Amino acid sequence: MLPTSPLDLLPDVGVLLAAAGRGNRVGGSAPKQFQSIGGVPMLLRAIRPFAAHPRVHEIVVALPPAQALAPPDWLRDVLGGRLRIVQGGATRAASVRCALHALQPACRLVLVHDAARPFVSTAEIDAVIAAAEQGAGALVAIPVSDTLKRSEDGRRVVDTPSRAGLYRALTPQAFPRAMLEAAYEAAGDWLDATDDAGLVEAMGGTVVLVPGHSTNIKVTTPDDFRLAEALAVS
Repeated sequence: MLPTSPLDLLPDVGVLLAAAGRGNRVGGSAPKQFQSIGGVPMLLRAIRPFAAHPRVHEIVVALPPAQALAPPDWLRDVLGGRLRIVQGGATRAASVRCALHALQPACRLVLVHDAARPFVSTAEIDAVIAAAEQGAGALVAIPVSDTLKRSEDGRRVVDTPSRAGLYRALTPQAFPRAMLEAAYEAAGDWLDATDDAGLVEAMGGTVVLVPGHSTNIKVTTPDDFRLAEALAVS
């Protein structure tokens, strides 16, 4: 690696982990991000790749208010240093904004990641950091491979749109800090966006795609948990 590589710079990346949702589709007595995959809480699996990355200066996790005030023991034991928690908001974007406001000034680049994606790779983290270093927003993405159908009532097919040029947006997503802060300021109270790249796009910012891995799954349903268990032991 050349000495001038962005990955050789001092830690200057802040990571915001969106973990304030309840995950009702999964079920269980605990929020889904606290449930175990292969014996390890999903949130902890999501934290570890960022905690081990040499460019990461700080990780801020947005949790539901009750859990932020009284985190589970396994999370409380690793808090401090580069990892801290904040209370999230009513929506994903509101939670990310809470975490962004808490981020230390030393973080000039910001990565946003869903806690429900516990298998992010170092290569994906490196790729979005490198892209954001060039001044654009960046997101991990995978081309859509399935045939798409559109329905207005959930039953009758209306048409079959082309999948050409369509991608599945994953996380992490990375931005120059000033760009992400400007996007949230421009959004005002409109915080229904399902990802941060959408807010940046809405204000006219440039967002680029970097290749993602199929193992970077989002755990949403019981079937997803079963797949995650298989990935954890593979």
